[in-house]
Amino acid sequence: MPDTFFTGTADRIAGLRAELEARALDAFILPRFDAHQGEYVAPHDRRLAYVTGFTGSAGMAVVTRETVAVFVDGRYSVQLGNECAGPLFSHHHLFDEPPEDWLRRKAAAGWRVGYDAMHLPPAWHDRFAAACAAAGATMAAQSPNPVDAIWLDQPAPPMGAISPFPQQFAGRSSAEKCADLMAYLEARGADFLAEAQPDNIAWFLNVRGADVDFNPMPQSFLLAGRDGGVSWFVEAGKLEAGLRESLPDTVQICPPGDVLETMRNLVSPGQRVLIDPDFSPVAFRQAFEAAGAQVLPEPGILTLTKAVKNPVELEGLRSCHVADGVAWTEFSAWLAETVPARAAAGNPVSEREAEEKILELRRAQPGFLSESFNSISAAGGNAAMCHYATTPERNAPVLPQNPYLLDSGGQYETGTTDATRSFAFGVRPEGYDRAYTAVFKAFHALATLRFPRGTQGHHIDAICRRPLWDLGLDYDHGTGHGIGHRLSVHEHPQRIGKPHNPVDLKPGMVLSIEPGYYEAERFGIRIENLFEIVEEADGFMAFRNMTYAPIQTDMLIREALSSAERDWLNGYHAELQDLLAPRLSEPARRWLAQAASAI
Repeated sequence: MPDTFFTGTADRIAGLRAELEARALDAFILPRFDAHQGEYVAPHDRRLAYVTGFTGSAGMAVVTRETVAVFVDGRYSVQLGNECAGPLFSHHHLFDEPPEDWLRRKAAAGWRVGYDAMHLPPAWHDRFAAACAAAGATMAAQSPNPVDAIWLDQPAPPMGAISPFPQQFAGRSSAEKCADLMAYLEARGADFLAEAQPDNIAWFLNVRGADVDFNPMPQSFLLAGRDGGVSWFVEAGKLEAGLRESLPDTVQICPPGDVLETMRNLVSPGQRVLIDPDFSPVAFRQAFEAAGAQVLPEPGILTLTKAVKNPVELEGLRSCHVADGVAWTEFSAWLAETVPARAAAGNPVSEREAEEKILELRRAQPGFLSESFNSISAAGGNAAMCHYATTPERNAPVLPQNPYLLDSGGQYETGTTDATRSFAFGVRPEGYDRAYTAVFKAFHALATLRFPRGTQGHHIDAICRRPLWDLGLDYDHGTGHGIGHRLSVHEHPQRIGKPHNPVDLKPGMVLSIEPGYYEAERFGIRIENLFEIVEEADGFMAFRNMTYAPIQTDMLIREALSSAERDWLNGYHAELQDLLAPRLSEPARRWLAQAASAI
């Protein structure tokens, strides 16, 4: 254990390399994941950011004695260049140049490549292991994590309070969900299910927590047996008074530190255990295999079941989107009036101020609890960074000549919201209107699509992108993601995008539709609503809108719109006015009457 603090990135990298050398390691795989393989992590688990300075929500690094290779997707390429500049780093695309391929080329025979088995899913581990084997290198599990050994002021693990989630919002009791799971294990011929995803466990047990910003769920693990017994590995000190009484009698509370030992001791040789190969620690598989069990890798049944919302969950989501729509409309009216006036007075609105304004307006809505993610409040060229975030040092003015983008959402008692709107206040940059019109046409193309059962997200992604492709434009992020019911704002397994995703879209699933276009250092455009999938009378499926936020029409090239596109937009704005006008302030109501008038 070092006896000095590492105050800068170079010092931290040097300190980690010294620790690796002490452990006879030639490289270390450093994912952004914690033990739950989620998008958001607690301060205690921000090891990638601590070592490299990269603060994005997806990425990883491979630290060797010569370089720190950092891998991100297209959303973060600009951010990576800003946060990990200089000769210490090499930059790579997470999918075009996967880290395991990079390691296969760089590793030498005899290398020992370290990893934390609680932070690497089995599917990732196996790809790295194959790459190492091809290079004559070996993988070496490390406990404790070598980053923790040098992180002297590492924050403590989170201890957010855990409370029951009432059945009036959940729609089904935890006991019913337990019975369904036992029946599934019986039918599958499996003896146990191991679960590491906090949102799945929170949904299954009808609880909510506060361990990680924006995610109202506790960090925990779960092992469920076919006999009905459920071991919930969670800090008992987090449980609110009376919570135990809300749980099924078959649920036993266990310390999280005991999870691997319990798995080794509770499971017998020859028994069959289900784990998700993409969203569980490889340490789980290793523990079960050490006990002689047969591990069955398959997508988590709780993930699949949770994705199809029951009628009570859907009604809750619809309700909170009305409240969220009020906040969005009040914000849009405020922005349209305030940006030009404040700029003319020499006191422009800032990105941070706009972000705080939408939060203030949400707090005024019934049932609002918190933001669902860190809002992307971005003016001008900052909007070209898909996951930009303001800081005290990086807080640009919102000026009339610079278009503005806001991607923002809320956690409400009855659900989770997420929407994006793009705004302009006068003369736009060259090419902006053309791109904005294409983004709207892309949005409309998918929002109005009918599709048969068996359709998967990658089947329909190109339908959304075609209006952009026709102009030689594209965007380097997904077209749509699932969303939780007062859970994660990005919920698996349903999604719409270019990569293959073998998950059928089903009635009751809720997804975003969010095409965009981005020009570095100039502007970014995105339009995003949430939609539930519904089944129509002929058995085909369609998207039903949930989000109510005005779509600015000034930037649309009217002659480029079809009659169907104009009719849809006019109908959307008419429904929005009918639904929201009685709930708006008088200034916002007057603004909406003009902004949402028929085109």
